[in-house]
Amino acid sequence: MNYIKHLTGFFEKVAIDKTLNPTHVSLYIALFQFWNCNRFKNPISINRDEVMRISKISSKATYHKCLKNLHSLGYINYEPSYNPFKGSHVILFNFSEDLKPLPKSERKPKNEPLNELVSEQALNKSCTSSETGTEQAVVPSINYINNTNILNDKNVSNLEKHSKNFEENENDFVISAIGEITSQEKKLREKKKGFVEPNLNEIKTYFQENNFPEQEAQKFFNYFKSVGWLVGGKTPMVDWQAAAQNWMINAPKFISNAEQPNRAKQLNTTTDKDYSEPL
Repeated sequence: MNYIKHLTGFFEKVAIDKTLNPTHVSLYIALFQFWNCNRFKNPISINRDEVMRISKISSKATYHKCLKNLHSLGYINYEPSYNPFKGSHVILFNFSEDLKPLPKSERKPKNEPLNELVSEQALNKSCTSSETGTEQAVVPSINYINNTNILNDKNVSNLEKHSKNFEENENDFVISAIGEITSQEKKLREKKKGFVEPNLNEIKTYFQENNFPEQEAQKFFNYFKSVGWLVGGKTPMVDWQAAAQNWMINAPKFISNAEQPNRAKQLNTTTDKDYSEPL
């Protein structure tokens, strides 16, 4: 048996049979697979669960109705067993012999679109609703496609709106961050407003009054003038006299060995030392 010719004959019968729907075709293909595994010998023993799994039919009522429809329409011969321990028998008919070449007058042009069958299947609502279950696929209509396009347009517009909101929120965040920095600078300036920068003569006079050399006054002025009169490089100076007192307290720590008269000078040496002399 030529199964290619058989399937060709089956689909030609399906094309002109308006009572069939995709569920019937799916069920017949599942039965054809059982027939193929049985080397095309009749009858074949079928198992309901296995046939439903292969044909993707989930409703038992739909399965039995489609099976009886194929039997009544002459596609198969169905012999139910009514025994849970014994499979039902199905006989499939050979459709390869039904293939006969059509006369040229009945043939359709090669370039002519086959729109008639598609429209018949889409408009056959009574057959779809009465002979199939919930697993039956629905043919999409033009309105459905248009509604889908409208939903896609709405999703795109919503995405653009969210993107715009994100950009606006990002700009607000940057502006607020700049505002915080500006407010911090403003506070520093306000602190600095109450401070009057001293001149070099005022600092020299203050150091002399505290019996401190004029050179240290010059160092004090040069250092804080270079850092913008900031304490620790961050905090604006409030009282330069207090800063000068701290400078005087910490100044002895930075006096060199030569400037400290009471420091032992045993380890001091010169560049012309004679290392041949004993220690």
